[in-house]
Amino acid sequence: MEVKMAAMGARLKELRKEKKMTQKAMAGLLDMTERHYQAIEAGSVNVPSLTLKFFADYFDVSADYLLGRTDNPEVNP
Repeated sequence: MEVKMAAMGARLKELRKEKKMTQKAMAGLLDMTERHYQAIEAGSVNVPSLTLKFFADYFDVSADYLLGRTDNPEVNP
Protein backbone atom coordinates (compact mmCIF):
# COMPACT_ATOMS: atom_id res chain seq x y z
CA MET A 1 0.00 0.00 0.00
CA GLU A 2 1.47 3.29 -1.05
CA VAL A 3 0.12 6.45 0.54
CA LYS A 4 1.35 9.90 -0.41
CA MET A 5 2.02 12.15 2.55
CA ALA A 6 1.47 15.54 0.92
CA ALA A 7 -0.25 17.05 3.98
CA MET A 8 2.61 16.05 6.25
CA GLY A 9 5.20 17.32 3.82
CA ALA A 10 3.52 20.70 3.58
CA ARG A 11 3.24 21.00 7.34
CA LEU A 12 6.87 19.99 7.86
CA LYS A 13 7.98 22.60 5.36
CA GLU A 14 5.95 25.30 7.12
CA LEU A 15 7.24 24.30 10.58
CA ARG A 16 10.83 24.09 9.33
CA LYS A 17 10.62 27.58 7.85
CA GLU A 18 9.14 28.97 11.08
CA LYS A 19 12.30 27.72 12.83
CA LYS A 20 14.42 29.23 10.05
CA MET A 21 15.95 25.83 9.31
CA THR A 22 17.21 24.67 5.95
CA GLN A 23 16.42 21.30 4.46
CA LYS A 24 20.11 20.50 4.76
CA ALA A 25 20.07 21.27 8.50
CA MET A 26 16.98 19.11 9.02
CA ALA A 27 18.58 16.26 7.10
CA GLY A 28 21.64 16.56 9.33
CA LEU A 29 19.50 16.33 12.48
CA LEU A 30 17.92 13.18 11.12
CA ASP A 31 21.19 11.69 9.84
CA MET A 32 19.86 11.38 6.29
CA THR A 33 20.71 12.89 2.95
CA GLU A 34 19.29 16.25 2.01
CA ARG A 35 17.62 14.60 -1.00
CA HIS A 36 15.82 12.12 1.25
CA TYR A 37 14.56 14.92 3.48
CA GLN A 38 13.40 16.82 0.38
CA ALA A 39 11.43 13.73 -0.65
CA ILE A 40 9.74 13.69 2.77
CA GLU A 41 8.66 17.31 2.35
CA ALA A 42 7.48 16.50 -1.18
CA GLY A 43 5.25 13.82 0.31
CA SER A 44 6.78 11.02 -1.71
CA VAL A 45 8.32 9.14 1.23
CA ASN A 46 6.44 7.49 4.08
CA VAL A 47 8.36 8.04 7.29
CA PRO A 48 8.91 5.48 10.04
CA SER A 49 7.04 6.00 13.30
CA LEU A 50 10.21 6.99 15.16
CA THR A 51 10.86 9.74 12.61
CA LEU A 52 7.27 10.94 12.96
CA LYS A 53 7.77 11.04 16.73
CA PHE A 54 10.99 13.03 16.27
CA PHE A 55 9.18 15.59 14.09
CA ALA A 56 6.31 15.92 16.56
CA ASP A 57 8.68 16.38 19.50
CA TYR A 58 11.06 18.69 17.65
CA PHE A 59 8.33 21.01 16.40
CA ASP A 60 6.19 20.57 19.55
CA VAL A 61 3.09 19.56 17.62
CA SER A 62 0.90 16.47 17.66
CA ALA A 63 1.51 13.56 15.31
CA ASP A 64 -2.13 13.87 14.22
CA TYR A 65 -1.41 17.45 13.14
CA LEU A 66 1.58 16.34 11.08
CA LEU A 67 -0.47 13.57 9.49
CA GLY A 68 -3.24 15.99 8.52
CA ARG A 69 -5.80 14.33 10.79
CA THR A 70 -6.45 17.60 12.65
CA ASP A 71 -5.78 21.27 12.09
CA ASN A 72 -4.97 21.76 15.77
CA PRO A 73 -1.20 21.59 16.26
CA GLU A 74 -1.41 21.35 20.07
CA VAL A 75 0.06 18.20 21.57
CA ASN A 76 -2.62 17.82 24.27
CA PRO A 77 -5.56 20.07 23.38
